[in-house]
Amino acid sequence: MLNTIRLADWRLPVVFCLFLALSGCASISGVTTSSLDGRKVEHVVAGQGTPVVVFENGLGGRLQWWAEVVPAIAQETTIFAYNRAGTGSSTEASGPRDGEAITEELRRNLLDAGLAPPYVLVGHSLGGLYMQFYARRYPHEVAGQVLVDSTHPEQLKGAGAKENWPTWIRLLFDLSLSSAASKELEALPATGAALLALPPLTGKPVVVLSAQKPMSETSELARDANAKRSDIARLHPGAKQVWVDSGHAIPLEKPDAVIAAIHEVLLSLQTAKSPPPSALGSAITKTQP
Repeated sequence: MLNTIRLADWRLPVVFCLFLALSGCASISGVTTSSLDGRKVEHVVAGQGTPVVVFENGLGGRLQWWAEVVPAIAQETTIFAYNRAGTGSSTEASGPRDGEAITEELRRNLLDAGLAPPYVLVGHSLGGLYMQFYARRYPHEVAGQVLVDSTHPEQLKGAGAKENWPTWIRLLFDLSLSSAASKELEALPATGAALLALPPLTGKPVVVLSAQKPMSETSELARDANAKRSDIARLHPGAKQVWVDSGHAIPLEKPDAVIAAIHEVLLSLQTAKSPPPSALGSAITKTQP
């Protein structure tokens, strides 16, 4: 679908999550659907050791987005990847679908799965916004973060507001988004505002992976989305921002970049009392826009 519809002028992360979620993804072994927090949740737990690395999907995305990443990280430590309520085989939840509700559900899911904090939080696109919220709300439960072309807390403000989207994109959302995903999208501004009202995570390793390819686009919407893409690191004092030679779908296009970033965070945690060596290296393109 991405090859037949030109999206280059509309590089909103939420748009890409929708389209790419509809494309086929590789499978992950060990995925199961079982009861967590009293609700059926499709998830996978693999590996052993601490800290647990937790993966959060983008809007409408499924855990299979991490198919190239999860096996590599599970060789080093425990991983948890799942589908949010109303996605895949996970039972839809009633009530609000904002960052607070999703964060609380994730915390209960992790504890029900027997996985204790602190966690390394890895989130792509809208999942990155939820992981930012989690880290600010519960900093004592977070060991580090990797944000993968994350949605900005003010993504839908200014030129990025939904009323400024082309009509065909708005119609496509209405036709294609699930009920759960639609609720998440509607709650995005409230999630962003609640996030920014909390103090930022400090003293923990944070790597911000940002997509390089969309930076060449010049439409008004693209310029706004790219300014917010560049601004993400500012919200995370001490964060390392790395530009990846990829479109928005970094977990699918450049999984090695995600693996390298997680490795760097894990290594920095292991060597916290001494200057951490760089583990990011050749897997990532560091060219600045």
